[in-house]
Amino acid sequence: MTIPSVTLNNGVTMPLLGLGVYAPKQRNDVQQAVEDALALGCRLIDTAAIYGNERDVAAALAASNVPRNEVFITTKVWNADHGFDSTLRAFDESLTKLGLDVVDLYLIHWPIREHRRDTWRALERLYAEGRTRAIGVSNYYPPHLDELFETATVTPAVNQIEFSPYCYVPEVLDYCRAKGIQLEGYAPLVRGQKQHDPRLVAIAERYGKSTYQILVRWSVQHGVVTIPKSVHKDRIRANFDVFDFELTEADFQQLNTFFDNTRIADHPMDYL
Repeated sequence: MTIPSVTLNNGVTMPLLGLGVYAPKQRNDVQQAVEDALALGCRLIDTAAIYGNERDVAAALAASNVPRNEVFITTKVWNADHGFDSTLRAFDESLTKLGLDVVDLYLIHWPIREHRRDTWRALERLYAEGRTRAIGVSNYYPPHLDELFETATVTPAVNQIEFSPYCYVPEVLDYCRAKGIQLEGYAPLVRGQKQHDPRLVAIAERYGKSTYQILVRWSVQHGVVTIPKSVHKDRIRANFDVFDFELTEADFQQLNTFFDNTRIADHPMDYL
């Protein structure tokens, strides 16, 4: 399996499609899921301190035969660790749990109002020291980014937001493109809530694909790095089997109209 890559604004390359490991029911599910994904050709793993599974990701990397420099590892600083010094400490803890010398991408998980400026300053320090190959944000909408640019000396390489046809906010995508920020989308499958949407089913039937594959394809066709979550090998394989077809312009545009503000996470605008 060959997965396309994107080039971030600092020249680092990042796979267009990867595996998210948010909140599985059983911790050992994560190690097996990551091992399975790596065996299938996945080279992007997205974790976070709050997920409690950075050690499991480390175990999977150690168990695989994939060289470290071929795998792109993302983790994130959690809300309770915001602030300059506490972010640096949280990063050290994540690095230890991951068993790594360097992470590929370190993100601010949510734009916590009180400390997000100092948190970003800590990320800039980590980036300057070469301890992370890229830095970025998560759940940032244009007002948060406008504020960040008032003091930032480094432009975020990535902004990770919830991204599906049902919470598609083109203004955020357009803003990030204009600023040279790569958008990354989580929860592309809407946790199965839209699996039986008749409009989505009709599109899927035209391509002989599942509704989940249509959702992933729509996201990557937007040029958005996409990280569907699953702990089942057959579903992981199916989620990655989206590069042998392309949505027609008509179907792509129809999916763009599905917005109904269905979200599985908080709305970023609640963090102004």
